[in-house]
Amino acid sequence: MDLLDVLVEKGLRREPPTREEALAVLATSDDDLLDVVAAAGRVRRQWFGRRVKLNYLVNLKSGLCPEDCSYCSQRLGSKAGILKYTWLKPEEAAEAAAAGVAGGAKRVCLVASGRGPTDRDIDRVSRTIEAVKDQNEGVEVCACLGLLSDGQAERLREAGADAYNHNLNTSESTYGEITTTHTYADRVDTVEKAHGAGLSACSGLIAGMGESDEDLVDVVFALRALDPDSVPVNFLIPFEGTPLAEEWNLTPQRALRILAMVRFVCPDVEVRLAGGREVHLRTLQPLALHLANSIFLGDYLTSEGQAGKADLEMIADAGFEVEGTDTPTLPRHRAEGAGVCGSVRDGEAAGCGEDAAGCGHGPAGCGGHSGAGPAEEPVGQDAPAAAASPRTDLVAVRRRGAGTDLAPNA
Repeated sequence: MDLLDVLVEKGLRREPPTREEALAVLATSDDDLLDVVAAAGRVRRQWFGRRVKLNYLVNLKSGLCPEDCSYCSQRLGSKAGILKYTWLKPEEAAEAAAAGVAGGAKRVCLVASGRGPTDRDIDRVSRTIEAVKDQNEGVEVCACLGLLSDGQAERLREAGADAYNHNLNTSESTYGEITTTHTYADRVDTVEKAHGAGLSACSGLIAGMGESDEDLVDVVFALRALDPDSVPVNFLIPFEGTPLAEEWNLTPQRALRILAMVRFVCPDVEVRLAGGREVHLRTLQPLALHLANSIFLGDYLTSEGQAGKADLEMIADAGFEVEGTDTPTLPRHRAEGAGVCGSVRDGEAAGCGEDAAGCGHGPAGCGGHSGAGPAEEPVGQDAPAAAASPRTDLVAVRRRGAGTDLAPNA
């Protein structure tokens, strides 16, 4: 049977591909790209129909992070000209969140830079969660505050948080090359703490940091084993003033293959199209909606995104619809806690159900990425010169929204 036929059949059964099959997706040629998108799109529609969940980021505290994640514009020693400010007041955060909710966002992601929250920070964020929920009926709230200590996830859940985000970012074998101030195991521990507290776990990756195809497959299979409800897929933006500022190696075609591979490995999980989509997918963003069932609306943490109005027009023009607050996100079997990402329980392949989460990349926050390393080209593929040319003019530091006097881009 043809590879794509095999992958579709497995995805419809919630059965994961083999590592070799996942690697083969990344090695397909540009000539086969539309076939790959169509195949993964069948799996996406089986579990999520044509709905697109909208998520909105609120940066509670920007910059001044003591961690040294080389991809991040908020890192220790970053010279990126980003906004820097301390904690927003609960009412300020709620006001910022309202702009995203008015644009159709179903989930608000509250993010703060730093290694992890203190107990005082948890008190502050708890008040912010309450303010956001009081002023925005029906909205889901995800927290993204870095590494969690014992008991903190439980406190966030008691305050009304629905989810917690902390990304693995890359494979365990290469993690030490991008960060030295904490470990891969620290990140896994935080995702497990969130899961154990009854929060909807959200954890994803950042593509383009010099990783091999094997690294990408490793991190996606590691995510599958952690069983998050949501997997954000970020594409790195090389910010000036960060260690990886000069690396531009992702193409729109490569980005689509990565999304397709993630969908095949985790067929019934919310796959979120996250930071860097505007820069790396460019005019092929609508094709990504056939693979991902969730996106961020408007701006990211430290970088400007596509205008919210343009996002909504893109979704409608591509034949998709915005998911309402009264519509469950995940398939029923996942909402009821019945199965692991891509696994089959008692042969069931159920319909559609509830919830997920999403932000960006751990303590440094979401979407404000820096750095992209060499992306290995698939065997036999010669990327067109135009497709390989980066659009550096699309990289813009965020100067509006939360923490400024300017209206948000929502």
